[in-house]
Amino acid sequence: MKFSKIFVILAAAALMAACGTTPEGSKEVRQFLPVKSEVDSASYLLGVNFGLMLKANDFGDVNYTQLIKGMKTAAASKGEIDFRDSAFVAQFKIDPNKMNEILDGYLAKRRSYKAALNDEKGKNYIAEFLKEEGTQSTVSGLAYRIVEEGEELRAKSLQDTVKVNYVGTFIDGRQFDAGEGTVFPLNRVVEGWGEGLQLVGKGGKIELVIPAELAYGERGRRNIEPNSTLKFEIELLDVMPYVEPVVEEPADPKKK
Repeated sequence: MKFSKIFVILAAAALMAACGTTPEGSKEVRQFLPVKSEVDSASYLLGVNFGLMLKANDFGDVNYTQLIKGMKTAAASKGEIDFRDSAFVAQFKIDPNKMNEILDGYLAKRRSYKAALNDEKGKNYIAEFLKEEGTQSTVSGLAYRIVEEGEELRAKSLQDTVKVNYVGTFIDGRQFDAGEGTVFPLNRVVEGWGEGLQLVGKGGKIELVIPAELAYGERGRRNIEPNSTLKFEIELLDVMPYVEPVVEEPADPKKK
């Protein structure tokens, strides 16, 4: 993750400026300034914007005392914003040129922590799940419970296509995905789905608890943290076996 140093400094300066000191100029000139309610609204929304940046990049519980201190230092800094100017840089407790290095390192540690925590929670959850009646696991580590077996027709390879209703949740119960009448080949979904949907027949229902290594792994995805264990409730509406395409041989021009 790369951050714009100028954006961070300017956002801080703008926020402090909105809180402002006594403005200069005559009464006639000051009438062009925003009124207090406008200053308050702009200040609040600058705070919201900055807070959303912290949230979007998963900064977690930052030290707000140090954050405000940095903002005040930026707002009160002298001279043009020039990170090549040693005099400008010297006004800060930490060299702003190290911003990307320090912030990237901070976020990398937070990501490693979350990955380790999610891995631990996922393993504990699966261990407890497998104590419940009717639950099983496969050699790969996929945990499941067949709610309804379904018909004899079932997917037999990852090239088969299925039609399903499903709900996907994290192990804490939060829903992150759902679909009705969704159609896809089993080689286009996470490994745990491909394996799990071969365990029931058409019309069957199954609960899958998919460990991270059979889902999105250490990388995660946009709304799924690294090493997340995922749970799905799936109804298999239909199975469409893969049919090898027929390749026609080109006509022999000599036979014309």
